Amino acid sequence: MFITAFTRGGTEYTPKFLISIDMKTCIGCGRCYKVCGQDVMTLRGVTEEGELVDCSDEEDDDDEILRKVMVMAHPELCIGCGACNRVCPKDCQTHEPVER
Repeated sequence: MFITAFTRGGTEYTPKFLISIDMKTCIGCGRCYKVCGQDVMTLRGVTEEGELVDCSDEEDDDDEILRKVMVMAHPELCIGCGACNRVCPKDCQTHEPVER
């Protein structure tokens, strides 16, 4: 049995929660981050070795970063609204219902 919720009007629905983000497809645009009010994702840098590192405002650190991607920081905070998926230009996220 999946977790269910109700709209304001009382209609029942099954939320689809963010399960994963494909780092190979993600372009790190930040659109999903901007629409998420739950602090589920964060922007990380990817080095030549494929390691994830914190992004900073300092130029020295940016020299090591090849590109930036979104990663799940707090997946347990996802409410399954799907806003992040609707704004993603690369369709790099996987959303699924969760069983109770």
